[in-house]
Amino acid sequence: MDMETAARCFAELGHPTRLAIYRRLVQAGDEGLPVGALGEELGVVPSTLSHHVKQLVTVGLIEQVRGGRTLYCRPVYRQMDSLMGFLTEECCTRPAAGQTASGSRAESCC
Repeated sequence: MDMETAARCFAELGHPTRLAIYRRLVQAGDEGLPVGALGEELGVVPSTLSHHVKQLVTVGLIEQVRGGRTLYCRPVYRQMDSLMGFLTEECCTRPAAGQTASGSRAESCC
C-alpha cells in the first residue's frame, strides 16, 4: 500500500462514526450486516449512515452487496490487511533513539 492510500484510509477511519461502523463490520465477519441493522445497532440515522458508508467504500475498506432486497455492508479484509501491513512492514528496521543497530527489538513490535 502506498502512503497516499494509507493516509486516505486513516483519514476516513479518523471519524468516530466511521470507525464504529468499520469495527462493527469487522466483528460481524465475512457476511457483514444489513445496512438497516447496522444503523439501528449504532444509532445512526439512514442518511448519515449512507454518507459514512460511502466514505468507507470509496477508500476500499468496506463493500456493499445486495442479497435479494437487502443491502449488506461487509469489510474488505484485503484492504485492512494492506493497511496493517503498511504500518508494520518496516517494524524495527531502524534502531531506536540512543540504540545501536544491534539493539534489541521493541517489545510491542511484530
